[in-house]
Parts: sequence; C-alpha cells; structure tokens
Amino acid sequence: MIVVMKSDATMSDISGVIKALESMGCKPHPTRGADRTIIGVIDARQGADFTQLEGTPGVEQVIPITKAYKMVSREFRPQNTVVNVNGVAVGGPEFVVMAGPCAVENREQVLTAARAVKEAGASILRGGAFKPRTSPYSFQGLGEEGLKILLAAKRETGLPIVTEVISPELVPLVSEYADVLQIGARNMQNYALLEACGKIRKPVLLKRGMMSTVEEMLMAAEYILSNGNQQVILCERGIRTFENSTRNTLDISAVPVIKRNSHLPIIIDPSHAAGHTEFVPALALAAVAAGADGLIVEVHPCPETAWCDGVQSLSLEKFNEMMTNIRAVAAAMGRPVRAAV
Repeated sequence: MIVVMKSDATMSDISGVIKALESMGCKPHPTRGADRTIIGVIDARQGADFTQLEGTPGVEQVIPITKAYKMVSREFRPQNTVVNVNGVAVGGPEFVVMAGPCAVENREQVLTAARAVKEAGASILRGGAFKPRTSPYSFQGLGEEGLKILLAAKRETGLPIVTEVISPELVPLVSEYADVLQIGARNMQNYALLEACGKIRKPVLLKRGMMSTVEEMLMAAEYILSNGNQQVILCERGIRTFENSTRNTLDISAVPVIKRNSHLPIIIDPSHAAGHTEFVPALALAAVAAGADGLIVEVHPCPETAWCDGVQSLSLEKFNEMMTNIRAVAAAMGRPVRAAV
C-alpha cells in the first residue's frame, strides 16, 4: 500500500501518518518528490484497517499496491532509483558501461584490460574471481587472489569493481574488495544469497535467470530490498529459448517493461546474450536505443587465449570501435556515456 500526501502537507502531517502506520505494525518508507511525499507501506498486520488514514490531515489518497513485489515496484517508489557506485551513478542521466574480462587470469591480463576499457570510455571494471561453471572440470576462478588483482587494477585506474559472489559465505570476503556484488543468472533464485546481499550496504547487480520471467527477477530483487539494501541494479542477459543461433535470446523488451513496473535501474549484458563477438556490438546498440541504463561487456586483451568465454569477449580494438558507436547512439537519445575520471 502507498499513502499519497497532499502537496501542501506539513512535516507534522507526514510524521503523524508515519506514527499511525507504525502503531498498526507497519514499516513506512517515505519518499519525498518534487511536489509531494509518498509513503510506501509493507509488513502490515493481517486485517489492518487503513481506511482511517483517508481522513488524516495531509493525506490525499491511500492506494493498494497490486504487484506481488512491493518495494521494487514503481507504485511503491515513483522516482527512478539511482545507484551510486563510488561516484558512478547507475540509473542517472548518463549511460554507464562496465567492461573487463570474464575471468581474472593474471595481473597483466587484468591491468591491460582495465587501462584499455577506461581509455575507451568504460567507467566500471568487471572481472570474475569466482566462476560458477556448468562443468566441474572448467576453470573455477582464482578466488581471493583474483580479488586482489582486481583491487590492484582499481588502485591504478580508479575504476570501481563489479565481481560475482557465488555463495552466502563468500559475501563478507567479496565485500572487502568489490564495489558491486554480482549475483549471476544461476543464482538469481538462491534465496540465502539474496538475503545475505540484502544485509550488506553495497550495490548489488542482479542478473536474470536463464529461464526466469521478468516478474521472477523482480521478486528476487524484492528479497534484497526487503532485507534492507536498496542499491540494486537489474541485468537482462538473455534467456534460454528454442532458438540456438545465439547463446541466449536477448529479451530487449524487458527494458521498457521493467522501466514501467520498477524504479530500479536496468542494464544489458550483450556478451552472454550473443555468445559470439560478431553480434555483441549490435545488441549493445539496441540496449542504448531501448532505454537501458548501461551495459556490462566482456573484454579481453587476447580473446583467442582466454580461459573463459573467449568466443564472446571483445578484443580491446573491437571494444573501442563499439564505444565510438555507442556514444553516437547515446547522444542521439539525449543520454551521454559516462566517462571514467
């Protein structure tokens, strides 16, 4: 439920409504907009009578939230959420690009990639220290040593780090190094991990599951928000369908659908959607045109020797070319690309 306050409601009026809601066993979440305050309400007692609020001073309207997800919904928070990643605003007026290798292999590889993607226009460095793989015999990542390499790249370039966390037990460790904790597609419905990431105060990048609906992704995000962490970035990375000409099918329509139904920022992963470098730039441009808030792209200094997902990783030269085109499309959309500082 949300309580819409009148435009001329006083601070005393708003405080009175909050106290009344708390007395009903609710958790009020006020959001102050340009001309009025909206109070989102969750955890109401069964059978609570909210009709009495309609006559409370300063209250304009009491509206039930119809979505299964509450805190994630745009009904709950009409304004867009902007997630601050060490000074990089995801969901703001600028388009944000996150780029780097799929997996951390060694210091030289990561530092080379970090310098190049920053020069090309990326403002956040991605890289996997822990890699959940389909095969138990595939490279699983360097673990904490990989996190240390990412941190070294951050110290040299100034780029914030986004990296994946694969279990609740690893959340404290990854939080020591990373600026954004990524929850991968395989873990989108790992509820213990979602709750653990909800209890930290660092941004979380939540990827859509391989066969999950948009609503299921928003419900997964609800777990994080309901545990106290409001800093969530959603990521559409393609879903598994009967089509096999690409690794996954990019659901580009998820961008406007999520924008309509949720206040959380949404970015696109064209690398996992395409599965091949040839198609990545086109999907990236489509993401800009569709209104996404950013991209997360796999870039490797030498894709042909990559230990993980080299076939879908852009070379440094191809990434630079793609960024030139992205800037042109973003400018046409009235949304400049956020440059690293």
